[in-house]
Parts: sequence; structure tokens; C-alpha cells
Amino acid sequence: MKIAVIGTGYVGLVTGTCFAETGNDVTCVDIDINKVEKLASGQITIYEPGLEKIFLRNQKEGRLHFTTSLQDAVAAAQVIFLALPTPPGEDGSADLSYILKVSADLGKLIQPSDYKVIIDKSTVPVGTADKVRSIILSTAQQKIENAFDVVSNPEFLREGVAVEDFMRPDRVVIGTSSERAIKILNELYAPFVRQGNPIIFMDEKSAELTKYAANSFLAVKITFMNEIAQLCERLGADVDMVRKGIGSDERIGKRFLFPGIGYGGSCFPKDVQALAKSSDEVHYDFKILDAVMKVNELQKLHLIPKINTYFNNKLAGKHFAVWGLSFKPNTDDIREAPAFNIIAALLANGATVSAFDPEAMPNAKQVLGDTIHFAEGQYQALENADALIIATEWSEFRTPDFEKMSTIIKNKVIFDGRNLFDLDQMNTLGYYYQSIGRRVVE
Repeated sequence: MKIAVIGTGYVGLVTGTCFAETGNDVTCVDIDINKVEKLASGQITIYEPGLEKIFLRNQKEGRLHFTTSLQDAVAAAQVIFLALPTPPGEDGSADLSYILKVSADLGKLIQPSDYKVIIDKSTVPVGTADKVRSIILSTAQQKIENAFDVVSNPEFLREGVAVEDFMRPDRVVIGTSSERAIKILNELYAPFVRQGNPIIFMDEKSAELTKYAANSFLAVKITFMNEIAQLCERLGADVDMVRKGIGSDERIGKRFLFPGIGYGGSCFPKDVQALAKSSDEVHYDFKILDAVMKVNELQKLHLIPKINTYFNNKLAGKHFAVWGLSFKPNTDDIREAPAFNIIAALLANGATVSAFDPEAMPNAKQVLGDTIHFAEGQYQALENADALIIATEWSEFRTPDFEKMSTIIKNKVIFDGRNLFDLDQMNTLGYYYQSIGRRVVE
């Protein structure tokens, strides 16, 4: 099948590459000339485990192409995916300008005799499929009512395991009432659901809401555990024990119950915000979402009062090592990453910072510039540090060489925002150790 993917960000690049992996002929379109040139020359522009291998393989086999020409990509494609950014606007609503601009362009390119399925892969508010269809029709220079269908097909990819999620999805959600589109999409997704996971067809609005509902529910789950962790610290309970106790209940499940310093990334923050805004627009007060957003912003700075107390509110002149800058491990994505809230608070109080992240430092340097020192390795970051702060749970941070650490760091003090280390081990090693929702090791 010939496919066009418009947009080459995380979703677009993974989508295009994975469809090419199952034998489709895929052309990815982007207006960024430099990015397209890099991709066309075999340089992958994001870090995502497992992606580069299949990216290069499908380029070599001639199934994966890159262009800046929307016209060329659309002319050959039977299926067109819109994988464009929908950043939050000032009022919290999703900015649809990229999608609507491309929709207007598509109206001028679609021919009456050439049927195409246009698919919203981006996360979009309820009613976007109708808007896309209306704009395509309004900009068409010919009668094309029967020449296309607009479908909602939200992505449920987790950064860090996006390739695995795409190749073996829990489910595929497709919003359309068109039998013609259903037949094409059943054929397109058949290789990905061979083990029996469902393709769930529904109306377009329900599919659009499903994506927001899924991400918002997960954000609620994370935030609930962060609130429980706050109670554990005040009541003397252990959040790890509570997590195991409730996670064994199959109605609740084990996933997304790990407390920490808040969620970040490209999806949860903007999707929760956008769903809350959509609720406001129909005069419904979605109280849970408002609470989730408020708690999450506070949680990002949860370690700062602990650090202030330990240093008697005298952070000026202190030097901190920070491990982790990405919002989660196995990605270079720094959007809404809690590490940046922590670093900003430390700098505002006169402290200095040396940070290390396995993949996210190039992106972080674009934001932080020379306001902090970027270390070449996790141990170099510890040099002359009064304390270590752990902001991202990268695997290499889980079992460090504590003996080596002890010879480098100035003070054996750790503030762990991801609960990586065992409390008894920290006690044996002689560290002062504060984590989330657990007792303090002194």
C-alpha cells in the first residue's frame, strides 16, 4: 500500500518506519528542509530504541522516502496520515493550526477520481475530523465529496518503547463510519494484530475522545500515587509497600503506580490540559483534571523543600549533581521534564548544577545554554557536588558503583526523585538518602 505520513516528529517517524517495515511504500513529508535532508541521508533525528535499525533497513530496501513536497507525496498515496504537532495554546486548548493548514492544502490536491483515506494520527480535540473534512471540501477546486474519507486513528505510543507499541499494539482504535475506509484500514493493520489484539471501530468523535481519556486516566493514576506518597511521608508508611498492596488487585493493576516527581513529556501534560479545556467549552467542570494538573506541578518541586531543610535554607554557593534530564528514560525528549523545574529552583537560590543524561543533553543545552555544566558522564557530574539529585530513572543509574561515587562526591547525600535505591543498602553504605514516600536514611 502507498502511504504518505505528513510530519516527521516522534509519531510521524515511528509511524512511517513501522508501516514500511511491513512492506508498504511510505513517503514522509516535512517542511523542515534540514530535517528532511538528514533523514534522506540516513541520519535519524530522534532517539527511540529499536527505531534506527528498521529505519535504515527500510531506506535501503527502497520502502521509506522523505520529501518536502506535499504534492508529490499525496499524488501517489492511497492513505495519508496527519502526524502534525498540536501544542497547547495559551488557553490550554490544542493548537490545530498545523493540521488545518495541511487540510487546506490537501483540498487543492485531491482529485475526484482518486480515492484517499486521510487519517488524523495526531492527538486532537473532539470534532477535529469534521473540521478537517469541512476545510478540505471548502478549499477543493473540484467536486471531491466522494473522493476521500477523514478517519480518526489516535496513537498510543510510549516514548522509549514506541516501536514495540506500534508493531504489537494492545489495540488499534479507528474512528470512521465509511465501509470503504474500514476495508482499507483492516488490510493495513492486519500484520500488527495477528496475535488477536483488537481493531476497535467506532465513530470519529468517540475515537478522538478515547485518546484524551486514556492519557488523562493514566495521569490521574500517577498523580494519585504521588498523593499517597505525600501521605506516607507524613504518616510513617512506606509507599513501596502500599504500591505492592494495591497493585496486586487486578482491578487496579501494577502499572503507573510508581511515585516520583511528577509526569512530563509531550502527551500527558498537554492532553490533560486539552481535555479540561474541551470540558470547559461544553460547560462541564472536570474537577479531577484540574486537581491532577495542580498536584503534578507541585510534585515536580517536591524535592526542593527536602533539599532546603537539609542545607538549612542556604543553597547559595552549593553545587548539585543532577542525573537525568529527559522526562523519562529511553528518550531524548525533555518536554515538561521535572528536572528543569528542579534546576530552575536551584539556580534561583544561588546554587550551581552539573548534569548528565545519556541521550537528552543536546536538547537540554538548547534550553539551558551555559547556565549549568553538562558533564561527560554520570560520575563526572558528581565532582565537588554537595548532593546528588536523581530526576530520571535511566537503567545505568539504578546500579551505580557506589564505592566510586563515594570517592568523588563531596558529601554522601542523595535526593532521589525516582526511588531507585534500596533503603537498607543506603544505610549500610553510609549515605544520607531521601526519596519519595519512604523513610529518610540518615
